Amino acid sequence: MQIILYLSVALIAIAFFVLVIFLSTTLKSFQVTLTSVSKTLTGLEKQLDGVTAETTILLQKTNALADDIKQKTDRLNSVVEAVKDVGTTVTKFNGTLQNITQTVDMQVEESKEKISQIVQWSNIVLELKDKWQARKQQKTTVSLDESKKVRSH
Repeated sequence: MQIILYLSVALIAIAFFVLVIFLSTTLKSFQVTLTSVSKTLTGLEKQLDGVTAETTILLQKTNALADDIKQKTDRLNSVVEAVKDVGTTVTKFNGTLQNITQTVDMQVEESKEKISQIVQWSNIVLELKDKWQARKQQKTTVSLDESKKVRSH
């Protein structure tokens, strides 16, 4: 029975030795994996630092661009207001011009009779002038004819 006991202890020792070797191999493999993960995390940390720096620069540029756009928008708003004011002024001027045109039209309409009479009187005056000039021409022609007759005799 003692041999069985020694054999059992020896078997337990061998099993324990195999277990230790297996655990040692597993732990070494685990150590290699952890070392690889550590290196990867270190690389990721460096990349993350670079991305963070670039993100900070990009955020600063974005803020500067947003401020620039806001300033230009404010200036553009003043231009739009000025154009709007010009449009209002042109509309008012157009209304005033229409009122003046309507007033002139009404006055012309009211003065048509007078204008017609003025045109008629002007025509009469022109006819009288033409007749007067024709008579004057006729008198000049008659007096030239008489003077030619007097010279020929």
